[in-house]
Amino acid sequence: MLSKTLTFGFRGIDGYLIEVEVDISSGLPSYNLVGLPDTVIKESRDRINSAIRNSGFDLPNKKITVNLAPAEIKKAGTHFDLPIAIGILIASGNLKPKIDISKIAFIGELALDGKIRPVIGALPMLISMKEKKLADTLILPAGNYREAEIANVNFNTASNLREIINYLNGEGELKKELSVKNEKEEESYNIDFSEVKGQRLAMRAMEIAVSGFHNIIMIGPPGSGKSMMAKRICTIMPPMSQEEIMETTKIYSVAGLLNGSIIRARPFRDPHHTISDIALIGGGQNPRPGEVSLAHNGVLFLDEFTEFSRQAIETLRQPLENRKITISRVKESISYPANFLLVAASNPCPCGYYGHPHKECICTPIQIQKYRNKISGPVMDRIDIQLQIAPVNYSQWKDNLSKSESSADILNRVIETIDRQRFRYKGKFKYNSMLTAREIAQYCKMPDEVSELLSNAMDRLGFSARSMDRIAKLSRTIADMEKSDTIKKEHVIEALQYRFMDRPLI
Repeated sequence: MLSKTLTFGFRGIDGYLIEVEVDISSGLPSYNLVGLPDTVIKESRDRINSAIRNSGFDLPNKKITVNLAPAEIKKAGTHFDLPIAIGILIASGNLKPKIDISKIAFIGELALDGKIRPVIGALPMLISMKEKKLADTLILPAGNYREAEIANVNFNTASNLREIINYLNGEGELKKELSVKNEKEEESYNIDFSEVKGQRLAMRAMEIAVSGFHNIIMIGPPGSGKSMMAKRICTIMPPMSQEEIMETTKIYSVAGLLNGSIIRARPFRDPHHTISDIALIGGGQNPRPGEVSLAHNGVLFLDEFTEFSRQAIETLRQPLENRKITISRVKESISYPANFLLVAASNPCPCGYYGHPHKECICTPIQIQKYRNKISGPVMDRIDIQLQIAPVNYSQWKDNLSKSESSADILNRVIETIDRQRFRYKGKFKYNSMLTAREIAQYCKMPDEVSELLSNAMDRLGFSARSMDRIAKLSRTIADMEKSDTIKKEHVIEALQYRFMDRPLI
């Protein structure tokens, strides 16, 4: 006998419909699973068999064939357990649904005793179900009800396989879990820029970086406050839009990091410098989002930047330029969004004290240059703000905290600057850092009096064409912060000061 049930799969952060076909026929007892399943799905046989038996049913001693269609797309995930189990029960005659299941989708992982466990990646599947009208209703684990609420789909939840069987037989009802708390969750931080002592120039650079979404690197000796400021940058970033919230939440759902709650605060990811390039970028045998995608719409903080492997640093080129990462395999290609603000921090040399006003550097010029060369020119070109951090002196350390600006004050100015960009780019909002070459020529016209200055920067300091584009976009942001419709000479001069890594170090 043949049965068909519906479920979903996901590629990247987009879901698609999968039809689970189960055929039980005469022949030697066997269980065949086809349709490009991965190892996790192949191992589901024993989980499904035990769950069915412990729910009070016997498996037929026949040949069982399960097909996951479309067959040309590789499938992964434990959420196929439930639709396969329902298909086997229908095909074997143990379950004769009293309701039409042709528009009901099932997702869930089965435990050996028949309980249904929550699964990862539910949100993108449910959003696709609604947007593409792939099914009328859904039965899913109780642990995933929050994602169904977020996706705003018609759903029911179940705790075990027996509940679903009774429901399909018309012998009971499934429950629809409701949130105890549905009101908007507010962002809250227990850190603030008012706690930073000194470093007024660095705080100015941070404000510019957030206002135009410009990548930034801070070079300075140990203890100068690089990490402290980086960890507070989210406190001056504007609240996420509803579209950003949904997209970020989908990524965390696919990565299995959602924990049943919507992502409202901008992500802040700070991986250790020993991270592999796959963990940083994403991928693996069954591709999963990496840190660059988990930082989407937020901050990726790479402390001790020069201690990361050269290969890991070089893999940042594509996401820094295209704001997405594409993972290619022989049979498929998957893309994850990666629109993050890169905040990097590094010591100026191996010992950390090159250029320190009081402590002597013990590194040789060759060691310093080799240390700096760990970050290639193409990667550095993609970092708009290159900031040299000086150590904090005693008078700055002794200053009362009230003399520093709070994050709330800086945030108000950031929002005003972003509103100017929103008004200028009415068609589709973008930050100044995202302007194309054509848009740079249109919106970032340089004043005539800086022509010689920029010419010297290219000829004597070796600035590349990409660096000049970055300077133009950075100047546009500084002008917006000053509420100026045109870029002035002082804006360009300030932007040039943030390219110190392009100049010879020794």
